[in-house]
Amino acid sequence: MTQLKLDTFLPYRLSVVSNRVSAAIATAYVRLFGLKIPEWRLIAVIAEGQPITQQAVGVATRMDKVTVSRAAQALAERGLIARQPNAGDKRSHLLSLTDTGRALYDQVAPKALEMEAAIFQQLDPEERKTLSAMLERIEAATARVAPESAE
Repeated sequence: MTQLKLDTFLPYRLSVVSNRVSAAIATAYVRLFGLKIPEWRLIAVIAEGQPITQQAVGVATRMDKVTVSRAAQALAERGLIARQPNAGDKRSHLLSLTDTGRALYDQVAPKALEMEAAIFQQLDPEERKTLSAMLERIEAATARVAPESAE
């Protein structure tokens, strides 16, 4: 009988690495900017484009509805995002960054890139490119194996 060993089980190892990277970054975001990871993810997604619904943020970030809702509420209370009625769907709101939110993003984004560089500095550029391509393939395979988790 084949035995499962967690330290060689790739899904487990990916989860552990992801949790460690997120924890390292979360510590810095909370300490420097008072942001939890879901709040930063929401800000980052909104900063990439036009106003967006909470549902679209959830799809983009893979965060559940409750997490997105709590992050949006916390950011709105801090004056970092604005919630406007969505003319296309009366049940939802469009989220956008306020000027204060944009200013915060402009401070956090360089720090995020700095932390990414520090975490991945032992990988040369070609290895980073390969890792990124491999992660895309793993994500695509996951969507094929468990389509409901891709939604």
